[in-house]
Amino acid sequence: MNARLILLLLLTLASPVLAQGFAGLGGDAQGFAVPHRGTALVFPRDHGAHPDYRIEWWYLTANLKGADGKDYGAQWTLFRSALAPEEKPGWQSPQLWMGHAALTTAERHHSAERVGRGGVGQAGVMLAPFDAWIDGWRMAGRAAPPADALSALTVNAAGDDFAYRLDLDARGPIVLQGDRGYSVKSAQGQASYYYSQPFYDVRGSITVNDKDIAVTGQAWFDHEWSSQPLSADQTGWDWFSFHFASGEKLMGFRLRDAGEGFTSATWIAADGTAEPQQPGALKVTPLAWRDIEGHRVPVQWKVTLPTKRLDVTTGAVNDEAWMTTQVSYWEGPVSITGTHPGQGYVEMTGY
Repeated sequence: MNARLILLLLLTLASPVLAQGFAGLGGDAQGFAVPHRGTALVFPRDHGAHPDYRIEWWYLTANLKGADGKDYGAQWTLFRSALAPEEKPGWQSPQLWMGHAALTTAERHHSAERVGRGGVGQAGVMLAPFDAWIDGWRMAGRAAPPADALSALTVNAAGDDFAYRLDLDARGPIVLQGDRGYSVKSAQGQASYYYSQPFYDVRGSITVNDKDIAVTGQAWFDHEWSSQPLSADQTGWDWFSFHFASGEKLMGFRLRDAGEGFTSATWIAADGTAEPQQPGALKVTPLAWRDIEGHRVPVQWKVTLPTKRLDVTTGAVNDEAWMTTQVSYWEGPVSITGTHPGQGYVEMTGY
């Protein structure tokens, strides 16, 4: 099957015009498995793919400081979408894969996209050792048992005008989001399975403007899977992952609808202890907007969480961190000022 046909199938699954909600994520589960509260996540098994669920992603964002003193951001994402809930061998596999990679500088946001078909080796995820790939982009495990498979990774990707290779070493535990990994996404109860590894130290190099630059920093990894994580009236999301100078961290999101939206958050102590917050406790307010590629997008946010006396403002490294991929969105590194200074990443879809 050629790449254009694969891409058409991906867009059929993903287009908000062809299905409910943003990226079809409010559509019918259509016979796929759905998450259930109380199901225990088991590792390393759950680091791998879950083909009986309709959608899944492995997502990495890294806040980087170059040897040149400048701030950079890197993103590596592998998406899996299934056309049917049963697995088949070879070209009959219903698993479709898409990769996104980006490198953000203060001057420019570089992005690239890859598409592939499951069952024929173009893309996939394997365990023992952990390996996620699409074409030449890889997220490969370096950890030896009994260490967790994600505790040490090497990640690489390249586009026409950028490249990076990063070594990641976890300095804290995996964090289960929501109720022990069961993450509710709407008042109607749609949910996903969701966990993070937010404690990576990063060393590596980036290539931009034909120049190699050594970098260090922090990275955050998310793995999430479901079959119907949004309700039909939700049009997109605003997602925040924050590293605070205190060592504490925050994951929070708002799912937008015709009203105030649905917000959720997890406060993560410096030792990795996760404290889920009540729906609605997190408040996010756009402070500044920018017109980008025909889309009006917030580029500065006020984020508050009264239970932790959090009151911060984000500032983008590059306001125009727009992913020029087939399903476009904003994704970029931010600085954080206020009660809890630090750095992090913001993702915004559906604008």
